[in-house]
Amino acid sequence: MSGLTRVENDLASRELVLHWRDRPAQRLPHAELRRACPCAFCRADRLRGRHWPEDSGIRVRAARSMGYGLQLVFSDGHDRGIFPWPFLAGLASGPSPAADAAGAQPSAG
Repeated sequence: MSGLTRVENDLASRELVLHWRDRPAQRLPHAELRRACPCAFCRADRLRGRHWPEDSGIRVRAARSMGYGLQLVFSDGHDRGIFPWPFLAGLASGPSPAADAAGAQPSAG
């Protein structure tokens, strides 16, 4: 389903660049990805009203394909979130999941 052709981790700009087959490249700031983490721990934190600061200095250290999405490893050691392809695609077009206290996935477009 992914349609993803390449993942580029731009450390200088602190952005993950996703190159899709059927759409323009998508640039996602590392801090936004950390705030949007879909794992159960981060969703629980959002339900409790805890959020990452806008510019936390966080970086993506690694991005691993897990078949249905990407597992991101962040500079704070957090590595539990697997970001499904539709979730990643929706980050550019949908509302910020950090604003969604329930942590619902944005639509894929």
